[in-house]
Amino acid sequence: MGVGFLCKFEVSQVKVTKAQAQANREHIVETASVLFRERGFDGVGLVDLMGAAGFTHGGFYKHFGSKADLMAEASASGLSRSLASTEALDIQTFIDIYVSRDHRDRRGEGCTMSALCGDAARQSDELKRAFAEGIDRMLQTLVEKYPTVEEAAADETRAKMIDVLAHAVGAIMLSRACPDDSPLADEILEICHARISASLPVSPATEP
Repeated sequence: MGVGFLCKFEVSQVKVTKAQAQANREHIVETASVLFRERGFDGVGLVDLMGAAGFTHGGFYKHFGSKADLMAEASASGLSRSLASTEALDIQTFIDIYVSRDHRDRRGEGCTMSALCGDAARQSDELKRAFAEGIDRMLQTLVEKYPTVEEAAADETRAKMIDVLAHAVGAIMLSRACPDDSPLADEILEICHARISASLPVSPATEP
């Protein structure tokens, strides 16, 4: 067995180790993203987080400088996932899915904006920037999907989508703030869904 073979073997082992470390890091980020949506940033400790991801507490600092760093990265990851799930939908379908009991009741699987915007308002500028970027990307996607019969000015369309998105996110946040068995929780969703839907123009593809 030559020296060249040993060198190649060692390089291969390093590559596998780096790949596994990256996979572990991504798994921690994804686990954190779910737990943060379920419990809020302050409701998740590092011991519980790492345990849920299948690692020891001591391994956290091999991947992240601080919990704040992970919060920002997990938020960005969650916002990107929300955007990806929206891209294939028209606006009405997006509203049907978003402003719904199913979305409200499945916080860990739902949108990062409605789950964590309130928490983000009390966090660092770094985390707020992650949210601002994610919100802006979502707005851009909705603007591109906006079904207009006539050509509308870009600023008017963007203003409309800000109204729609804020209305949808606010509906989920208000509904979740009510007790689980509260009639008001469902009433908020029903009224907000109806009002948002009524404000949207009928797409030419769906006109009778």
